[in-house]
Amino acid sequence: MTPLLTVEEHRARVLAAVSVLPAETVRLDDAAGRTLAEPVLAAHDLPGVDNSSMDGFAVRFADVEGADADNPAMLRVVADLPAGSSTDPTFGAGEAVRIMTGAPVPTDADAIVPFEDTAGGLADSLASIEVRRAPAAAGAFIRRRGGDTRTGDVVLSPGERLGPFALAAAAAAGVAEIAVRRRPRVAVVSTGSELVAPGTAPARGQTPDSNAALLTSLVSDADAEVLLVDRVGDDPAGIDAVLARASRADVVVFTGGVSAGAYEPVRLALSDRIAFEKVAMQPGKPQAFGVLDDGRLVFGLPGNPVSVAVSFEVFVRPALLALQGRAVLDRRLARLAASETWTTPPGRRQYLPAAIDLVEGTVRPATAGGSGSHLAVSLARAEAFAIVPAEVSTVSVGDPLDVMLIP
Repeated sequence: MTPLLTVEEHRARVLAAVSVLPAETVRLDDAAGRTLAEPVLAAHDLPGVDNSSMDGFAVRFADVEGADADNPAMLRVVADLPAGSSTDPTFGAGEAVRIMTGAPVPTDADAIVPFEDTAGGLADSLASIEVRRAPAAAGAFIRRRGGDTRTGDVVLSPGERLGPFALAAAAAAGVAEIAVRRRPRVAVVSTGSELVAPGTAPARGQTPDSNAALLTSLVSDADAEVLLVDRVGDDPAGIDAVLARASRADVVVFTGGVSAGAYEPVRLALSDRIAFEKVAMQPGKPQAFGVLDDGRLVFGLPGNPVSVAVSFEVFVRPALLALQGRAVLDRRLARLAASETWTTPPGRRQYLPAAIDLVEGTVRPATAGGSGSHLAVSLARAEAFAIVPAEVSTVSVGDPLDVMLIP
């Protein structure tokens, strides 16, 4: 009997076949979810000038040092600085400038007094202020030029995903265009003569095709482009036909048709072009993977929905991220304690659809059906996959487990 591959062995074969996709330059507005191909460098200092972190008054610290409610400092207001102002008003001893948050600090000032620390506040008609609490020291409430980043500093590094925070950082650094990796183009193909479209009442022996919806969403979540969604029956000729329709794809993902049964179209059509393996995992034992002559990556996943979800997370998603040059290929893991007892298959690593309680730090099976690979509806209750090592046969209450978090 051919020994089972470990998860790591099969994953290594997959990732060894991946070549990073070319880079392209896009506008920052179009870069959400893309992977950075080149470093982003700050085009200017940030902040660009010393500016106020508070609404209040720009002062000379020597004029207000030691001021309190019993011994206030009286200052004459000689100018007004709203945010966005480019003026630099001069002022002398005993004087102050009203200033708003973000406005440039006058050259003559070395501290800001928040309006809450004055008697007069920010009244429009204010001609003088009474400072009732002095700043702690010179420089108080002043954001210094370059305090966040300096011109030429690396703001973002290649391999980073451009999420909202990264996009904001690039915009703040003065970047309008950005070099990113092309999105992988993916074809999703369900196989099986028993499949019918969702919404169609299944006749005896038929079942709705939930894998197409599952994979379409998972592919998009991996920041790849869904190029084609198709369905073929158990005729091997349909596999070559759909491959022709998916000629522009970088990756083709088949579900079903990879086991050892009599009607396995993916195996029958592609056994001389890709490898069909058995992996020591549950669910997801039968796996197929290979590279076609034209460079397309082809995955053959089991047909049951939970197996599809697990196989995608463990093998396909890392490959899609690697194609994009992503620095991090894996979901986040948490170390949580089992709150229930369950058994696991001998000799295979289990990926159990799980419910988690991050407050209590616990994990449990998402459904009473455990890890049954056919539980398509019950999969909706899963927030994570509990990963049980192959050498463990029973999980007991309190046992610590790695848990793959699924957003």
